Amino acid sequence: MPENSRLGVLMQNRPEYVLLIYAANRLGLTLVTFNSRLTAAEVGWQIEFTACELVIADGENYGKVDGLADVRVAQVPEIDQLGGLDQSGEWAAANGVSSGIDMESVQAIVFTSGTTGRPKAVPVTYQQHFFSAMGSSYRLGVETNDIWLSVLPLYHVGGMAVVFRSLLYGTAIDLHRKFDLTEINESLDQKEISMISVVPTMLYRLSETRESWPESLRLILVGGAAASPELVEAAGRLSKNGRPLVATSYGMTEVGSQFATQHPADVVSKPASVGRPFLYNELRIVDAESAEDWPAGEYGEIWIRGPVVMSGYLDNPEANGERFVDGWFCTGDLGYLDEDGDLFVVQRRSDLILSGGENVYPAEVEAALRQHPSVKEACVVGVPNVEWGQVVAAMVELLPDQRLDGAVLDEFIRAELAGYKRPRVYKVVEQLPQTASGKIERKQVAEMMRSYA
Repeated sequence: MPENSRLGVLMQNRPEYVLLIYAANRLGLTLVTFNSRLTAAEVGWQIEFTACELVIADGENYGKVDGLADVRVAQVPEIDQLGGLDQSGEWAAANGVSSGIDMESVQAIVFTSGTTGRPKAVPVTYQQHFFSAMGSSYRLGVETNDIWLSVLPLYHVGGMAVVFRSLLYGTAIDLHRKFDLTEINESLDQKEISMISVVPTMLYRLSETRESWPESLRLILVGGAAASPELVEAAGRLSKNGRPLVATSYGMTEVGSQFATQHPADVVSKPASVGRPFLYNELRIVDAESAEDWPAGEYGEIWIRGPVVMSGYLDNPEANGERFVDGWFCTGDLGYLDEDGDLFVVQRRSDLILSGGENVYPAEVEAALRQHPSVKEACVVGVPNVEWGQVVAAMVELLPDQRLDGAVLDEFIRAELAGYKRPRVYKVVEQLPQTASGKIERKQVAEMMRSYA
């Protein structure tokens, strides 16, 4: 493949995925990472949008892309077919074309949710990885014998960030295929694991299975969604020898993973805070209408800038025009700063649902539900849940004289939406609540759905 070509990857976590990341770097290719939980239709659209020249899939996902037009598709060889890790490493480095890296070049294109319901494509640069890794090391420290237990998907920027940080730090990764409590606890108990990255759902489940932590563990990094103060406090009670382990963080795909992080020692006194921005980065809390700064304690929109922030979405000038103001990236998230300058995130992007660390945009789910011939309208909201952070809930208005239940609707959208996007709770009503202007009253729907979740 020519340099700067786009290489799509549709795989579960596995060593071959890490080798592909390194190989693409050496060959000057741009990775396009696809969520392995998506349907064939969802992946097909993303491949077309990014104009991938080649897509490499593992055996479990090959069927989703096999037969697609206008793109070459290949199944990844197993490591044992490559002759073991040593030979596979040589394979990754073969035909390398560059002895250095342009920091502003795009390492990967990663998809995130967008305001239209279609995912947005985020070009992630080497600069973002570098400054994110350096900022994290200044805030949380690095030790020569660190082993980072990595269970976050490599198609997410959080999972990929671990790969680059370990490369820059010269430390090791204990890569897990998925979040399996038995396997993770075995790693924690049998290996010298020092760090682990989790989303709140994972932390909740893990803390339920343990009464103590191994001596080697020094950090549990929580991100991907807002962790409730109750959850952080509960994990804090399981600290190692009385020393706090949990570090809360705030980030997103657009910043190459982390932007702000609270040190474990400070989480105890401020469990709801995500701390301060990393080195060389800035944030403001502003009135979104006037762009004026709010004082400490006042809620406003979180605006950020710095070397970890992307330069713009791929081929999306409308979104870029909306989200960038005078060099500041408007996150759409709501929060406030306390007198010490620590950030508290009140609500992530307006209607975005964060379930188990995955982004779900209601517009996409609502569009799928409206395709059913009996459905007149649908409103999808996130309902708070201790384990998942939020679960997806749908209130559905049917056409006159039509009758069906949530099970029928769920079966109808099964082929169109990934499992994590499908509602866990359905409520069929005669009419959706509306505002005075005739719009669906989303806040009221959310309140009503709380009682059914």
